Amino acid sequence: MAKKFDNSFKLNEEQLAALKQTIPEAFKDGFVDIGALSDALSDYPGEDDLDTDDNLFGLYWPGKRAAKRAAAVPPLGTLIPVPGDGVDEETTRNIYIEGDNLEVLKIIKKAYTGKIKMIYIDPPYNTGNDFIYNDDFSETEESYKKRTGQIDESGEKTTTNNKSDGRFHSKWCSMMYPRLFLARNLLADDGVIIINIDENEVTHLQMICDEIFGTENNLGTIIWDKRNPKGSVKGVSYQHENILVYSKSSFVFSENCKMLRPKKNAPMMISKAEQLYKKIDVSYSFEQANCDYTKWVNLQKELTGGEKAYNSFDRNGNVFRPVSMAAPDKPETRSHRPLIHPTTKKPCPVPAKGWRFPDKSMDQLLADDEIIFGIDDTTQPCRKYLLKDNMYEQISSLLYYGGSDTDLLSSLGIPFDTPKVVNIVKEHILSFTKQDDIILDFFSGSATTAHAVMQLNAEDGGNRQFIMVQLPEVCKKDSEAAKAGFKNICEIGKERIRKAGKKIKEEAGLNAANLDIGFKVFRLAPSNIKSVKPYTGTNIKELSDLFSGDPLVDGWKPENLIIEVMLKEGFPLDSRITRLDIYKKNKVFQVSSDFCDHSLIICFDKNIESDTVEKLDLGELNIFICLDSAITDQVKARLDDKGRIITI
Repeated sequence: MAKKFDNSFKLNEEQLAALKQTIPEAFKDGFVDIGALSDALSDYPGEDDLDTDDNLFGLYWPGKRAAKRAAAVPPLGTLIPVPGDGVDEETTRNIYIEGDNLEVLKIIKKAYTGKIKMIYIDPPYNTGNDFIYNDDFSETEESYKKRTGQIDESGEKTTTNNKSDGRFHSKWCSMMYPRLFLARNLLADDGVIIINIDENEVTHLQMICDEIFGTENNLGTIIWDKRNPKGSVKGVSYQHENILVYSKSSFVFSENCKMLRPKKNAPMMISKAEQLYKKIDVSYSFEQANCDYTKWVNLQKELTGGEKAYNSFDRNGNVFRPVSMAAPDKPETRSHRPLIHPTTKKPCPVPAKGWRFPDKSMDQLLADDEIIFGIDDTTQPCRKYLLKDNMYEQISSLLYYGGSDTDLLSSLGIPFDTPKVVNIVKEHILSFTKQDDIILDFFSGSATTAHAVMQLNAEDGGNRQFIMVQLPEVCKKDSEAAKAGFKNICEIGKERIRKAGKKIKEEAGLNAANLDIGFKVFRLAPSNIKSVKPYTGTNIKELSDLFSGDPLVDGWKPENLIIEVMLKEGFPLDSRITRLDIYKKNKVFQVSSDFCDHSLIICFDKNIESDTVEKLDLGELNIFICLDSAITDQVKARLDDKGRIITI
């Protein structure tokens, strides 16, 4: 049942704003959806298959409740390191994860909540082809391994979504909803998510995002005109894609990000003007040079309308555009004093509402030679905007780019159909992030986002970090990738990062000293810790037996368990893991991170020696983690005096 917020809720505006920021999906059309609020506050939403209320506006489909539950179900697995598969593994901050992204997002949730500045994804377009995400969590370990790509005897996909399927759109929406729900938690308060999508699901995707992120956090949609209409189709031949942009909090985002992008062609324009300006002499006048520059600008097809407005340069060689100085209103502070033409010495026309600036500011503009006069006093003067002072522009809703990166990937020896375009991804990263931010792509594909991050860092000296997540989807036997020896998409993505990073570093030359082109690889795998099976009986001994014995699975490895425990305790994957040499009788490791104000001291030896216990110095914040069977109750009590202790 839906109920409008009124005084009976006893919530003031500040509390309402806080609740809406935390649970945006519970607010619809100025009403609170009690069912959605209840779902958000419980571990497992209700069992109704169709989440709908006739009194509320929103997107509903069969299976929506199940999709919500999928986001709430705890993860079954963990991430294990794959040493030797990455580059510069000892020093890099970059991460590549192989596995189903829904499970991965759950596993990294505690470690990365509020830490991701940008999520950039290009999810599967619902074109009638298969997609391979099957979010069923009531399964055996064997089926879990198959679903997450750990086992694939036949190489066949696990589920299909053809247009002949009665729930064609429902399956896609159910696949996207829990992933986007978890993604929002990972974003920093000033973070942003960017999603590429085509016409098949853009309407549904926007409604899902409006619900999860809140309509007030919709920053707009960019229409990418690819300059290439689709081939044989029924109806309109689409030649564009949609790029949806949502923030975690539009208020915090607007405080920290101006949403500007570089004028792509500005450096080229300035260079051309400098070239013509230097040629000016007795035989080649300033006027002729300016005329040639204007002609050149008009011939450049790649220039935007805003760039083409900068079609002249002044007598100092500075490229500029004229901008009206007319006031938009008529406040008393605006000037109505006429400007005197420098040649005729007569007053020029004053705008009907006066000048935009007061007298003092107008005098300063005159002194700085930032006012443009016409041939005579009959023309209203304008302000001069120098291109060198306006190298950035607002992000437009239209993006024109008809090229592809097929040739780029071919030059790297990477076979991949319809990759994202590096320059477009790079442009968005530059517009929405700062130089030390983390960028996540959980539909990594050929790892274009990783390529773009490394390229941008090389260009502006940044230290941005990437996290790529990709399901190890098996390459079709007759595909170019399979013919080139790639078994799955993860192999393609990792190889691209290796080759692109090497090329970027070579081209950067001396500027590449601190450039991070490395990455660590982690793989989704079953947990090292045995899960406790639900028990509904009344036999105390049977219940006790569930908690007896070794809590770890057969064949567990300390290095894998360290990663699992580290993530559960909220430490990110680029945390520093150091062997502490002061402990001679046990293998003791310290896990630390710039994101955490404490460290983990970990020892998974079968026995914790008394000498190790004596040397432990945990301080007030650090946590000691070990096997429960490795220490006695007496030692446990002693360690409790030293600080926090967790046993497995």
